[in-house]
Amino acid sequence: MNTQLKNIFLFKQLEENDLTKLSHISKIKRYNAGEIVFYEGDPSVKLFILLEGILKAYKTDMKGNEIVLHYFYPYSMVAEMANLHRIPFPATAKCETNVTVAEIDYFVFEENFLKNPLIAFEVIKSLSQKVKFLENIITTHLTLDATSRVAKFLYDNEKFYLTLKHNKIATILNMTHETLSRTLRKLKTLGLISDDGKKFQILNKEGLYELFT
Repeated sequence: MNTQLKNIFLFKQLEENDLTKLSHISKIKRYNAGEIVFYEGDPSVKLFILLEGILKAYKTDMKGNEIVLHYFYPYSMVAEMANLHRIPFPATAKCETNVTVAEIDYFVFEENFLKNPLIAFEVIKSLSQKVKFLENIITTHLTLDATSRVAKFLYDNEKFYLTLKHNKIATILNMTHETLSRTLRKLKTLGLISDDGKKFQILNKEGLYELFT
C-alpha cells in the first residue's frame, strides 16, 4: 500500500511513517467499465484519486439524458471541491474503462495531512488545473470550429484516443458523430494523423497545433 500511495503525485513528498498512517485510512479499489464510483448527491466523505483508467463525471437532466462534465485520466483527484466544501458530490462518476482508484477517508485526511504545505500546494494545483480545463471548454466551444476542436482534442489526448469510442469523443466535443468522422478524414488527408482503427499516431503535431491557435 505504501508504494502505491507514494506513486500518487499528492503524496510523493511524504516520509515512510506518514505513508503508513495514510495507508490506514486508504483503500485501493478496482471497478469494471460501466460501474459507478459515486452518485450525484452522495456525501463527499471520501477523497477519490484516479490511478488507472478513465472516469466520466456527468449529470442527468429531467429527461434522463447524460450531460458529460468531465473525463478524468490518471493521476487526478476527482471532485475534490465537494470534499473541501463538505457538500454532496455534484455529479455521478462512472467508469468508462476498468478503473483503479485510491479511496481515502477525507475528514481524517483533512485533519492530519491537509495542513502539510506540500500537500496543500498540490491540492491548489489540482484545483487550478480544473479551472484551466473549464476555460478551455469555454474557448473550445465558443471560438473554435469543428476542425479546430478535433485538432485540439487529438493534440491534448493522443494517449487516450483509441480508448474512447468515436461517439464518446463527439459528445465531449459537442458535435455529431458524422461531423467527427468527416473531420478525422480531413486530418488524415492533410497528412496530420494516421488511424487504421487499431493504431493511432499524430504525424505532424505542429500542424495540428496550428489549426487551433
